[in-house]
This record gives sequence, structure tokens and C-alpha cells, in this order.
Amino acid sequence: MVRSAPELAPEVAAALEAFLQYLDLERGRSPHTVRAYRGDLTGLLAELPRPELAALDLPLLRRWLADAHATGTGRSTLARRAAAARTFTAWAQRTGRLPTDPGARLESPRPRAALPAVLRADQAADLLDAAGSGAAENDPVALRDLLLLELLYATGVRVAEVCGLDVDDVDAGRRTLRVVGKGNRERTVVYGVPAERALQRWLAVGRPALARPASPPALLLGTRGGRLDPRVARSVVHRAMTAVPGAPDIGPHGLRHAAATHLLDGGADLRHVQELLGHATLSTTQLYTHVTVDRLKVVHDQAHPRA
Repeated sequence: MVRSAPELAPEVAAALEAFLQYLDLERGRSPHTVRAYRGDLTGLLAELPRPELAALDLPLLRRWLADAHATGTGRSTLARRAAAARTFTAWAQRTGRLPTDPGARLESPRPRAALPAVLRADQAADLLDAAGSGAAENDPVALRDLLLLELLYATGVRVAEVCGLDVDDVDAGRRTLRVVGKGNRERTVVYGVPAERALQRWLAVGRPALARPASPPALLLGTRGGRLDPRVARSVVHRAMTAVPGAPDIGPHGLRHAAATHLLDGGADLRHVQELLGHATLSTTQLYTHVTVDRLKVVHDQAHPRA
């Protein structure tokens, strides 16, 4: 049974909608983030003891998080809810909807930086070799899937970013892509010779076979000629991983992890990897240094005589 969203008082509902428009239009947050904040804040505002925004205070915020923790809500979700509440109350004070900012003193547990499962370099090579064999007959879908895998691993872009690419975003002469990431931030990423070959075959043979008169200028197309859906792209990656014995079942984000880790393993500078991945802060990229150190410890334990 699907639970309906709680009904908010008109003043409160209007404030929430104005805040969500602010996130979308001024902050450039993704539709996924806006949906998550809507769900979090609707639940919070439904707890107001009076039908007015002024009833939102720090004890209510703390009780809201405590109740969620008591029901088993995970640390990452609690952290996101606290961030949503803090962003909302700060905005509400700036816009005169609250006299003070009760969220300024709200604390939340830090999400644990879990080490992701990482594809080994040889497994990545096996994955792309298998995809290349599947595209040997120039089947347009197989050519598209090969290019998708090559670009995800070569550049470390997010799945939504690669599906959002247009043909004009490709600079074939420089082997670069113009990518629009989170917060509508634009960056340039580079790709290598194998991805270049896959791109040339796709543009020459695969894309013309799938394109329709009404097709958008998207680089990657679906079987009906529309822009490739990220959900389809995720399915492609998961299905392709089954061709690599012993490899973890990863999706597009797993290839992003692999690209970053293999770059750092190969001696790339952390700042360069940050720029490639489109991370706003270096601390996010530093997760991959933890991964490489963790792998180094495993190798040391296995190989060193005095480990």
C-alpha cells in the first residue's frame, strides 16, 4: 500500500514550494536532489505543532532526526535529512520567513566513507575486450554499448553526464568531451585511443542506423532513436559485467570508481583526478586514495616476507 504525502498548511506548503524552486532555478540542483529534499522536508514540516512555519525550532529538528534514527534510518540518510533541514532553515531566515535559523546548530552523524568495490585493471580490460567482440559485426546497439563502456571507464564521467552528451560536445581532434555536471558546472574530460576508435565506429555505422528524423542531437541513442536513458545505460553495464568471471557486479558508478582508482595507481595527481571527475571539493576525491592504500595493504600482506 502506497502512503500518501501528508497535507501541509497553506503557508507551510507555499514556503516549501518556493524553496524547491530556489534549489532548482538558483542553486541548479539536480531533479534527484530536489525530489529527495521534497520528501525529507515534507516529513519534517508535517511534524509542526502549529500550522505555521514559525513553529519550526531546534528541539523539533533534533526530535525529527532522533525519531528517524530510532526507526533504523541509516547514517547517510540522516546526514542528508539534516543537510536538507539546514539548507531550508537558512533560506527561510534569509527570505524573512523565519526570524532566526534553528538549523544552524543542528548536528548530524557523518556518513561512513565506505570503500567501494573496485574493478581491477585486468578485469576492466576483459570487460572492454568482451564488449569489443560483441560489436565485431557492427550491430548498432553493440557499437553503442561499447562506446558507453569505453567512455565511462576512460573519462570517469557520471552516467547522467554521458547520457546528456550531444554530438557537438565531442572534440575529436583533441579527444575531449565537454561535460555538464552537477550544479550545471561545465568541464572538459579527455579520452584515449580505444574510446576514439569506438566513437568513430559508432558515429559512422551505429548512430546513423538508430537515428530517426525526430532524434535529438544526443551522442548516444536508444533503440527508438531517442536520447539514451540512464536506466538503460545502467542495465548495459550490469549485463556487460557478467562476461567477466570473478568481477564485482558494478554499474556505471563502479566504472567511475575504477577510472579514478586506476589513474591514482598509475601516478596521476589528485588535483587532476578531481578535475576529471568534476568533484567540487578535494575531500571527495580523497576517498580514492583510501581505496588505493587499502589495496596496497592487501598486496603487502600477501607479498612481503615480514608482513
